[in-house]
Amino acid sequence: MNSESGKSTTNPSSLRRIGSPQQLSREMGSRWGPDAGPLFFSRFEHTLDDEGHLIIPAKYRAILATGVVITRGIDPCLCVYPLVRWEQLAENMHQLPMTRKDARRFALFMFAEAADCIPDKEGRMLIPPALRAYANLDHEVITIGVNDHLEIWNPDAYRQLNSRLEQDADSLAEKLYELGIL
Repeated sequence: MNSESGKSTTNPSSLRRIGSPQQLSREMGSRWGPDAGPLFFSRFEHTLDDEGHLIIPAKYRAILATGVVITRGIDPCLCVYPLVRWEQLAENMHQLPMTRKDARRFALFMFAEAADCIPDKEGRMLIPPALRAYANLDHEVITIGVNDHLEIWNPDAYRQLNSRLEQDADSLAEKLYELGIL
């Protein structure tokens, strides 16, 4: 607040800071704990090359340069986790009682088809054929940031899901409110 005019003012340097995922991740990490990892958001349209390489969105290349794990998503998409987040997920899965059938099956679902990948110097990662088939990925893809990971979608499947999400926004907001999230 500008004390002389009584009007709100915005520091332009703070706006630039919010545009950087690395900076935002550091800031969010201070609220979520030091091991929170990066924060992913936004939607990107890309293409796969003939071998199945996907270019990582430019703003996330530095964050993912040390490696990722690509696995099946619960929805018909692929999930791309930074190594630090994958290790946290693996540790959480390790804590589940393997005497429970659902825990064993979910671990199998997440880990059996997972592939680790270190992006090349051009920021591309190779998506294995089995994973491309699972998510019905051909040439055009949509990559979206979803909090702690990226998802890679067939464009038609994503548009259908997004249309349903837009129609159900009120209901989703009410459920999140009931859970104490909103």
